[in-house]
Amino acid sequence: MKASIWKVAAVVGVSIAVGIAAGYWLARPRLSEVPAAAVGQGAAAESKALYWYDPMYPQQKFDKPGKSPFMDMQLVPRYVEGEGAQGENAAVRIDPSLTQNLGLRLASVTRGVLASSVDAVGVLAFNEREVAVVQPRTAGFVERVYARAPGDLLKANAALADILVPEWAAAQEEFLALKASGDAALLAAARQRLRLSGMPAALIAQVERSGKVQPNLTLSSPIGGVLQELNVRQGMTLAAGETLARVNGLSSVWLAVAVAESQAGSLVPGQLAEARLPAFPGEVFAGKVDVILPEANADSRTLRVRVELANPQGRLRPGMSAQVSLKRSTQQFLLWVPSEAVIRTGRRALVMLAEDGGRYRPLEVQPGPDNAGQTAILQGLEEGQQVVASGQFLLDSEASLKGIVAASLAEPAAVLHEAEGQILAIDSQEVTLAHGPFKSLGMPAMTMTFPLANPGLMQGLKVGDKVRVALSQSGNELRVELLEKAGSQP
Repeated sequence: MKASIWKVAAVVGVSIAVGIAAGYWLARPRLSEVPAAAVGQGAAAESKALYWYDPMYPQQKFDKPGKSPFMDMQLVPRYVEGEGAQGENAAVRIDPSLTQNLGLRLASVTRGVLASSVDAVGVLAFNEREVAVVQPRTAGFVERVYARAPGDLLKANAALADILVPEWAAAQEEFLALKASGDAALLAAARQRLRLSGMPAALIAQVERSGKVQPNLTLSSPIGGVLQELNVRQGMTLAAGETLARVNGLSSVWLAVAVAESQAGSLVPGQLAEARLPAFPGEVFAGKVDVILPEANADSRTLRVRVELANPQGRLRPGMSAQVSLKRSTQQFLLWVPSEAVIRTGRRALVMLAEDGGRYRPLEVQPGPDNAGQTAILQGLEEGQQVVASGQFLLDSEASLKGIVAASLAEPAAVLHEAEGQILAIDSQEVTLAHGPFKSLGMPAMTMTFPLANPGLMQGLKVGDKVRVALSQSGNELRVELLEKAGSQP
């Protein structure tokens, strides 16, 4: 009995040993991966951390570990090994085989001519300079109103209303009596009184020719066009100078064109414009830019450009729409990239520059005008470079998570304004000069005190020295950048 128990125990022990050995053998490949990761973490832990950052706000750096002030998470260290990817050569690396899977599409930076025209949409409107207002020159009564209504198309001299002017009857009778007397001087004086009473010259001539009193006056439209207002009714009493009608001419019309503010900077009055209207397919109406209105539309971010079009046949009606091509007078060769390649953050514009080996790095650029889906680049790129036109936001997010920040564009050198003068007082902070005119500033010769850019400028100089001075301007402040004895080399 005891012998059989020992046999069973031996079999169980052997089975357990075999199981342990097999488990170790199966687990060995996976366990072999752990030390590698652990070693990597240990190496990173032993490396010197340059700074700590929050992955959600990688631009903010901290000099010690701890919790992020922005998010409820621990700060992440940036080690020396990773700093090699920072600075001017900072880049995101992507395996070239994954480019297509990520939807990345590249475009070349090309050089081309700034478009010779700007295409926009416009609407025809009345020419507000071609307006006639009908008013009586004297008080009277409306005896008849002709069949007119606002919106009617009138010809020149179209009758609007007949009015009775009682005052004219007595004045005309006196004029006719003096005519019968044969006194030329008195007749001329009476004719002048009729003219001053507001009577038209044609009516005075009619009275003199017919010898009959004409107290009625027919008010008519002085020009042909559209009757915009008609404020007269039969039986009304009219005061002198009261507006009875307003007529808008149609010999020319205005074309109000909405131009995107990004394209309006190069437009100037006098540029040629071509309009194509759906009402007249195949026809082109030519005009010129009359004025660029000074106020932009805050909702559509457009500027309104006014074009004047001749309308001798009256076919152009206010309210019609038109496709407009505004011809530019100058041509410039600029660098162009697809507009979608430009990432606008609100404070600056970036592109993702593609480099060899699947490297992509953010680069700040200065964008110019847009045209036909292309954006001009004024600074930051060179012809022939490759930029990411699709998928650039994914790369920009990855760069932000890694703390890669695009370098800022170099600021232009400060402009210096030069003149000569004599030192009246000087110390480490400022200098008082009796200087000649600064022509580039429009400043005449005078005595004035200027702050010094640095105390070293006063070295070797004393009161009474004649000097050459160069100023920089920042807002309303002028500062001495260069101060040396006259005649010495800079």
